[in-house]
Amino acid sequence: MDFIEGEILYFNKPLTWTSFQLVHKVRYQICRKLNIKKLKVGHAGTLDPLATGVMILGTGKATKQMERMQQQTKEYVATFELGATTASHDLEKPIDQRFDFSHVSCEMVEKALQGFVGTIEQVPPAFSACKIDGQRAYELARKGAEVPLKAKVLVIDEIEMLRCELPLVEARIVCSKGTYIRSIARDLGEVLGCGAHLTALVRTRIGDIRLENCMSLEAFIEKLQLNP
Repeated sequence: MDFIEGEILYFNKPLTWTSFQLVHKVRYQICRKLNIKKLKVGHAGTLDPLATGVMILGTGKATKQMERMQQQTKEYVATFELGATTASHDLEKPIDQRFDFSHVSCEMVEKALQGFVGTIEQVPPAFSACKIDGQRAYELARKGAEVPLKAKVLVIDEIEMLRCELPLVEARIVCSKGTYIRSIARDLGEVLGCGAHLTALVRTRIGDIRLENCMSLEAFIEKLQLNP
């Protein structure tokens, strides 16, 4: 493999790691193997620390392809919990409010989910990497500051409810770049009148690259060591 000329690598990002941590660890392993000090490594699409799944990395000249790959359609499997909210809309922050969800049926959930399909406007979460006057939104949110974020237009191609065991709902979501699944959790809770948050998220596809095409960091290190 010619990492300096450029390689595209497919990883399954581990739980709790930031996208930057994975990039850093891959860069470190390659530089160590090649006995070099610097190497360009980029990625196509950030994943939250509490999400796992497909991350595409590019090295060397292949980093130029990351923007194009980032534009591709993405697929996720998300687990939502109804009846409770958090400030981050996921498990990064503790539950701040609980609500009665006894009026909600699986049929209501299915109808609400289908209401998000198509071209929609979505307000990003306060705990996100969106920039406000040069600062990341999550930096302001963690300081307790007001985070005024504008709605963005995006496309949800498909939502399929995979499992409904209230208060838990699992769904497969196919969507455009820039979609926050945490925001879908927040908005789903508002539509159903019971609050909701995201409890698990796996990115299963970017374009044609599926989770089964991806490797762990451990497998990559082993492959590096076997390469002469």
